Amino acid sequence: MSEEKKLKPAVLWFTGLSGSGKSTISEKVYPALKERGYRVEHLDGDAIRDIFPSTGFSKEERNAHIRRVGYIASRLQAHGVFVIGSFISPYREARDFVRDLCEDFVEIYVSTPLEVCEERDVKGLYAKARKGEIDNFTGISDPYEEPENPELEIDTTDITPGEGVQMVLDYLENRD
Repeated sequence: MSEEKKLKPAVLWFTGLSGSGKSTISEKVYPALKERGYRVEHLDGDAIRDIFPSTGFSKEERNAHIRRVGYIASRLQAHGVFVIGSFISPYREARDFVRDLCEDFVEIYVSTPLEVCEERDVKGLYAKARKGEIDNFTGISDPYEEPENPELEIDTTDITPGEGVQMVLDYLENRD
């Protein structure tokens, strides 16, 4: 990214199935922006759920969780902080709610196909969901509503995490 151009802080909202690569890429975007002198916060779905462990997985509970996190993201962004959010956030309604809260919202759809996500499943969650051992598992027993018009779409099937990060940085550099 060019050193002369100052980027406007935005909420970078990574959404996609479990195992799609959203956390991996978002975790690498964080230091890339930090090294360029930006104030950055990273809000990751798994880490946030550790803080709010009673958050459930029904549609209503997921939407409420995303609205709360989205509100936090919008407030940070309003105070000049880049916010990197990495959440499955399976429902358009909740993502649109967050978009409406934020002054500058960038939806990044990590569109890696379900089959690839299942192959990468190191925790065995997809296998458990297919056996009926996990209820409301996105992509198996619960829907994932794909973004209709994301600002950026990344399929990690045949790219490295570094290439995904570069796609995000290129988008930020060239969007104005």
